[in-house]
Amino acid sequence: MKTFKSILEFQKTFSTDEKCRKELEQSRWHGTPACPHCGSINVCRFANGKVFKCREKECRKKFTVTVGTIYQNTKVPLTKWFLATYILSVHSKGISSLQLSNWLGVTQKTAWFLNHRIREMLKDTAPELLSGIVEVDETFVGGKEANKHKSKKLGGQWAKGKTMVFGAIAREGNVVTQIIPDTTKETLINAVRDNVEEGSIMVSDENAGYTGLKHTYKHARVNHSKGEYVRGAAHTNTLEGFWSLLKRQITGIHHSVSPKHLDRYCNEATYRYNRKQWAQDDRFNNALHQCERRLTYKTLINK
Repeated sequence: MKTFKSILEFQKTFSTDEKCRKELEQSRWHGTPACPHCGSINVCRFANGKVFKCREKECRKKFTVTVGTIYQNTKVPLTKWFLATYILSVHSKGISSLQLSNWLGVTQKTAWFLNHRIREMLKDTAPELLSGIVEVDETFVGGKEANKHKSKKLGGQWAKGKTMVFGAIAREGNVVTQIIPDTTKETLINAVRDNVEEGSIMVSDENAGYTGLKHTYKHARVNHSKGEYVRGAAHTNTLEGFWSLLKRQITGIHHSVSPKHLDRYCNEATYRYNRKQWAQDDRFNNALHQCERRLTYKTLINK
């Protein structure tokens, strides 16, 4: 794929659905079309160039390059899908469904659905365990008490009604996030074990929930409640920086998000953070490689 110097150049390169289809075929099949139903490469292309048919006797099904991808059965042109994918994969804080609807010329509801389907594409389904010096922490996502009506304030229960997110970041590597139901010791221990390689140096704050891991990890702590934020190499500032980016994305772009969809917003933020050194073209190309992840509207709204 060529290098794009601007979003205008990107739009010029993928100005028609035909150009988008050819790029999708190359990205998905690498020049050798394969049946998405049975996997056979014994296929033929129809004269219109869009439709294929499997020659295997047990299959014989017709298909296009979009079958089995997030683009299957879509009524939105591929040119708009590609532009939306490019924006979400490279834009520093993402884009709201309202702004995307204006840019693409679609309804806000359609743009909202596109956003979430693309976020599903950006999800890392098989992240490697983090190793080395790994910072762990949790944050709470939700409305601020100061912004609520007096009748809805929770008094000192500032965390009630918010969604908890666990995060772990390798000091010189990737970040992973996980929605958690609570911050009990059992929950935090399981979250660490799911994401951090045993024997790693784990750095946390003073939360007692992490103390049960001292026999599995080399545990270093900083006590934020006493004003201690750095002690030698022990700090959680790298992860705090990521939390700042995530919350700026949510409060600055989307203003508020539903707890049941928060995991996808986290997927979007971690995708861009873990590829921050990549060229924009490589991010888009990588996202396009992950298009075989379907998310139906029924599944989305019933979650």
